[in-house]
Amino acid sequence: MSLLRTQLIRRHLYVLETVRELILQKVYCVNLHLSTKGTKVDLIDRIVHFIKIGEKTNLAQYPAKSLSNRHDKPALSTEALMLKGSYKNDLKTRLFFKEIIGPHFHFTAFGIDWLKSRWAEANPPTYQEFANMWITEYELRKIYSKTPKKEWAYINFVKGYLSDHKHATRSDILNAWNIERTKHKNLVAQFLKGYL
Repeated sequence: MSLLRTQLIRRHLYVLETVRELILQKVYCVNLHLSTKGTKVDLIDRIVHFIKIGEKTNLAQYPAKSLSNRHDKPALSTEALMLKGSYKNDLKTRLFFKEIIGPHFHFTAFGIDWLKSRWAEANPPTYQEFANMWITEYELRKIYSKTPKKEWAYINFVKGYLSDHKHATRSDILNAWNIERTKHKNLVAQFLKGYL
């Protein structure tokens, strides 16, 4: 499969975001005999990898070093490790980070992705390391704008639509988005027909 075709199918799959459409992605996985576990991105990666290479992949497991022990009590301190299973994006953690970083702290997709990549590398960070990374990224974003993630298809669509249709109403945007989503859904179904 060509790189362009792979990118297109990935793009079409990212647009499928409602619960019903996510179930449809899982149906594609089931029909292709692929695992249905994981996030939307995991499902898309699994489908695209199978179509491109013909191999089935499973959800990657985090190394034991990155996982919390059931008996560990999660501690909120700058020296404590942020371990998968004990770390939470909750109010208590947010307030803790606001004490370290400042009142402008908020959870970000970049921060969560960074944390997951550290877990995958068997190198869980401390809360202080996370705070340092967050501050650095916050300062960089003041200088450089970041491109929204591909899986944020709706946000990307709305930004593009509003730049082309400056006076669009919410209803106009939703109607255009539904048309766009239907188009992608049909393209995915047509493309995968040869594999199902």
